Amino acid sequence: MSKRLSFTLYILLLCISLQAQTFSSPKREVRAVWLTTIGGLDWPHSYAQSQSGIDRQKSELTRLLDLYQKAGINTILLQTRIRGTVIYPSQYEPWDGCLSGFPGRSPGYDALAFAIDECHKRGMELHAWVVTVPIGKWDKAGAQNIRRKLPGVARRIGPEGYMNPENPRTATYLADICEEIVRNYNVDGIHLDYIRYPETWTIRVSRDQGRGYITGIVRAISNRVRSLRPWVKMSCSPIGKFDDLSRYWSHGWNAYTKVCQDAQGWLRSGLMDQLYPMMYFRDNQFFPFAIDWAEQSSGKTIAPGLGIYFLNPREGNWRLSDVTREMQVLRQYGMGQTFFRGKFLTDNDQGIYDYVVQFNRHPALVPAMTWASNAVPDAPRDMKIGKNSLSWQGRSPYYNIYSSRTWPVNTDDGANLVATRRTGNSIVTPTDGRYFAVTAMNEYGNESRPLQSHEVAEAPRIDVPLLACDGYRLTLPKKDHTLDAALVIIETLQGNAIDSHSYQGTTIDVSRVPNGYYVLKSLGRKGVTHRLGFFQVKRGLAHIGINKT
Repeated sequence: MSKRLSFTLYILLLCISLQAQTFSSPKREVRAVWLTTIGGLDWPHSYAQSQSGIDRQKSELTRLLDLYQKAGINTILLQTRIRGTVIYPSQYEPWDGCLSGFPGRSPGYDALAFAIDECHKRGMELHAWVVTVPIGKWDKAGAQNIRRKLPGVARRIGPEGYMNPENPRTATYLADICEEIVRNYNVDGIHLDYIRYPETWTIRVSRDQGRGYITGIVRAISNRVRSLRPWVKMSCSPIGKFDDLSRYWSHGWNAYTKVCQDAQGWLRSGLMDQLYPMMYFRDNQFFPFAIDWAEQSSGKTIAPGLGIYFLNPREGNWRLSDVTREMQVLRQYGMGQTFFRGKFLTDNDQGIYDYVVQFNRHPALVPAMTWASNAVPDAPRDMKIGKNSLSWQGRSPYYNIYSSRTWPVNTDDGANLVATRRTGNSIVTPTDGRYFAVTAMNEYGNESRPLQSHEVAEAPRIDVPLLACDGYRLTLPKKDHTLDAALVIIETLQGNAIDSHSYQGTTIDVSRVPNGYYVLKSLGRKGVTHRLGFFQVKRGLAHIGINKT
């Protein structure tokens, strides 16, 4: 068997054996979508030329955000600078025509401010997606504005205009744009797109010099943003393959060598906090390169972009399983997921939206920026529980609410998350028969210790016979061959898978499983699970190295 084939087989087997775990949502994970405004591809689909038009645009956006929230999306990458044109009132660049139907004309409202408010109401982050180097058709509004303001900075390639990465005024001007956004809007991130040389650009300098020019633009923007609000996340969408790997070739299309994007270096140097690589590939053109991003993350956040547009028969010939396998492996390697683009998700091509709803069945927090700050806010206080409401006191910008039917509420378990990034001090939610915990969270995503709703712990109630277990070996139920079960999975009572074994023999080794109560499930070759029973692991003190005397 070839090495390339064996790697793909390994990934497929990994997906099958871990399917139960992958549906257990992690507490922290970026789940993002690129919301494209150019030409109204994702939004808006109508023009704002009157109050009714404004209301229609707003209603369409809130409907999309509701759908994203249901699918567990926590990060919206909203295309804010399009092609030298913008969707907010700017002192530097003209309005894009996607909102009003007329380039340079205001739609009558601030679309960026509205989108930020609506995202924050839903516990989502909004990152301003800034297209950097391309400025559109040479004779259109964006390019004309740049040519007039910055003579000699724009370069024409065919009918398109681009800002010259080698001209120092490019870095300064793009930093001005990003400063304007961060200074005037409560964005959670600046997301740089096309921060590279165009593939049709003849690079006359060395590749090292070229990377230096692109990195200089990133540094200028990053320094300007961090000087204003250091918690605003800096990110970009690099080419999906960083460079050739020792065993896998990028086919000449990569970030580092081809277009001079040293994206992994930007993570190492602290210029960026997140990467959203455009990984619109399958199989061996995806998995090895995705793992490379994870291994070179420098502890920062990676949320690869998935080409779900290929699920549409007019765009490609992918099957749903091509994407779902990728999502499962990304989660296993601690990475996030980003969908390109919004419309193909909400259109539910081949059932992708339905799958994402189940895959992200619980909310998730975006990973904390511990590399920027590890300060922890004060815990909330004075929790009050009403019939269908919960309230507390505190002065933090955000709060996270957890709930379970056992006490204390485990705030490390993402399955217990009820609401994220709440900006108020109360929430309407059913409270009967449940325990709650509330944590405060600062702008960097760091959480306080939890405020628990009750002070008396209760042991878990399991009203069914337990499977036989002596603390070291668990006796397996007799195998039901109609289930086609290949594996058994051990889960916590909160649904987190912690171990797996082949469903063979009469017992399995549980000597490394901590003391506690667990669920045993079977996993079939087609990914179907069945609960086999509950069991308790209980070992004496001598087993864990404690002298009784």
